Amino acid sequence: MAAFVSALLLLGASTVVAGPLFPRQGAAAVTVTVTAAAPTSTAWDAGAVHDYPIHASCNATQHAYIKKGLDETMLICSQARNHILRWGNTSEIYQKYFGDGLVSEPLGWYTKIVDGDKSDVLFRCDDIDGNCEQPGWAGHWRGQNGTSETVLCDLSYEIRKPLNGMCMFGYNVANGATNFYWASDLLHRLLHIPKVSEGVVGHYNDEEMDKYLGVVSLAKMNSTYAARNSDTLQYFALEVYAHDVAVPGIGCAGTYNPLSFSTVAPASSASAVVGASTMKTPAAASATLVTAAASAAPTEACEPHGNHWHCPPGVPEPTSPPA
Repeated sequence: MAAFVSALLLLGASTVVAGPLFPRQGAAAVTVTVTAAAPTSTAWDAGAVHDYPIHASCNATQHAYIKKGLDETMLICSQARNHILRWGNTSEIYQKYFGDGLVSEPLGWYTKIVDGDKSDVLFRCDDIDGNCEQPGWAGHWRGQNGTSETVLCDLSYEIRKPLNGMCMFGYNVANGATNFYWASDLLHRLLHIPKVSEGVVGHYNDEEMDKYLGVVSLAKMNSTYAARNSDTLQYFALEVYAHDVAVPGIGCAGTYNPLSFSTVAPASSASAVVGASTMKTPAAASATLVTAAASAAPTEACEPHGNHWHCPPGVPEPTSPPA
């Protein structure tokens, strides 16, 4: 019996010795952090210019005037675009200025001015070419001296009107100068810039006719060129803004008077202001709301047309042709 007990004790001892004294430790985990290379800009419009540049030669006041004028140019072009998007070529205003032409081209010009890249365009105030010294010069495209640049002369700040004065000052579209407001004046100047016009927008209406009549005639005779005519794009934007925004449903289209070409026609009655509104509306009975007080027209500036000038009565023609 004693021998049996001894055998059991020896067996237990061997079992204990065979077992590990301590539990085995697992291998240590190693974490490696890899820093990825910083990605390059992936913005699809990287480098885009969203505001038309204004040269450092413009002082704070000039800069403010030009910036506000450009903002107003965006407003009239945005409304022109929105009007076309809503009404297409069923709009009577559209038919008046673009005839039976497709909407895609004028829609494209307005959209490009509002939403397109605004590099390669520069407005400056330093009279680098010396043209501002000539009577009647309110500004000019620099032409071959600087195809992307426009100079604004001091006269601009004296005679241009803000857009919130649309249909005031005795102005109506048919008889008012297209450069009466900052908005349309700067639209005209933008349309001279190759980046904007692509060498397509120009002056296509009959130079033998007064500008307004030439624009209306072009719409009837050649709607393709009406969509590319600088004057047409200005008139349409002005009339649409007047009708849709400034005096909703009424506007101030005016009735053309050949004696007041390129000046502001006095408005002695409501009918003088809205008599030729191209959109029929029941609100016409309230036309008296937009009667502008008759006043002397402010001095206007000459406008370049190809290789010559169109000057309002009393304003001497510049001595050199447009740049």
